[in-house]
Amino acid sequence: MPSPKDKPTAPPSDVVTIRRAIRKFLDSENSEGRKIGGAKFGVYAFYDYDGEPIYVGQTNESLRQRISRHLTNQRTDAVAMSVLDPFEVAEIEVWPLWELQEVDKGDAPAKRKLDQLEYTVYHKVLNESSFRAVLNEKPPTKTDLVKLPNSHRSRIIPADLYEGRKHPDVRIARRATTIASLARVISERMVSPGLRRTLLTQAKRLERLAEERLRDFKTPG
Repeated sequence: MPSPKDKPTAPPSDVVTIRRAIRKFLDSENSEGRKIGGAKFGVYAFYDYDGEPIYVGQTNESLRQRISRHLTNQRTDAVAMSVLDPFEVAEIEVWPLWELQEVDKGDAPAKRKLDQLEYTVYHKVLNESSFRAVLNEKPPTKTDLVKLPNSHRSRIIPADLYEGRKHPDVRIARRATTIASLARVISERMVSPGLRRTLLTQAKRLERLAEERLRDFKTPG
């Protein structure tokens, strides 16, 4: 029999609490009583503690599965390559495409519609970003802009954890670590120009946060 020390330990309580908040958001219902995480096709955006958009993606497998893989330690390319630090994600916004719920994910017209939605959301958040950039390694397929369906947005960090995670010193440390990891990936592999652009965007985000924090300690004169 395995000894008690061999048994897997539970995740830290704050991780459990955040995962619960993510599930609660994905289980929330729209006006028609549908759980938003159950949408098969859709687009999502992640925002940091300043409300800055940091990542946009699409899915044809379900919003629940895709978002959960990003944020609950199930590996994705964006996380594995140190493009996205799940710790930075404070809010999620999703745009479900309910009219495609019964469509096969390989359907070409459905894929075009999903691409159009992703590009429109991407265009929207770039205009909202003070950096005019997000952390995606490459932009989505360029299409015509379309009218966005209703979205759902929520903070996923509970109130008792929010201020601690938002603290600039914590975020500076996390962001610097992410930059170092991404720089190491770039130094060890043949990578796209987009990944180098992501590194530059992260560096600009770190610089701004560090400058804002320094101002907290400056005295007149």
